[in-house]
Amino acid sequence: MSILSDAYSWINLRYLLLGLGVTIYVSLISIVLSAIFGLILGIIRYSKIPVFSTIIGFIVDIIRNLPLLLLIFFTFFGLPELGLRQSPTSAAITALVVFESAMIAEIVRSGILAVDSGQMEGARANGLTYWQAMRHIILPQAISKMIPALVSQFISLVKDTSLATIIVLPELLYRAQIIYGQDSRYMLPMYVIIAAMYFVVCYSLSRVAKRLEKRLN
Repeated sequence: MSILSDAYSWINLRYLLLGLGVTIYVSLISIVLSAIFGLILGIIRYSKIPVFSTIIGFIVDIIRNLPLLLLIFFTFFGLPELGLRQSPTSAAITALVVFESAMIAEIVRSGILAVDSGQMEGARANGLTYWQAMRHIILPQAISKMIPALVSQFISLVKDTSLATIIVLPELLYRAQIIYGQDSRYMLPMYVIIAAMYFVVCYSLSRVAKRLEKRLN
């Protein structure tokens, strides 16, 4: 019991909570930005704009097939060689947004394809432009279909923030490693508590999404 009480001392718990704050901060910004960029890229891919959609599709496919860890390395260690130096926080956000935007773009494209094509034809027949029909008719239906896949992707994003430990981002896992690095007996207690913290965050996100899905439906 003394090991647990020492491992879960207020100083250690406060240190972990600060790391959890960094994890949530990076996750929220990455979720918002990747949702915006992913939506735009997905619509462009679906719309089949000559040449442009092909180029975007090619770039998205490349990014989707790269390891996220490689993008994190490139953002933090590679971009400075081009004069674009970033802090660990901004580098992690950049890598996550680039990767997740590509993943979400495919979810958006698939969601729009799941909407009956007659919806677009009916909207155009009633005088709406293509983009008006997309905004008011197609996207609201597509988003309700996309929510389960989007939530799964966002939950993966939250967990993937732990990969930024490699560039010394002071998030939850990094701080846990610092704590049990001082005493190896703390390793198991640290893994247990950070697992619980990740679960609470991810479960809360899934519950919020569930309520949103019910409201949209």
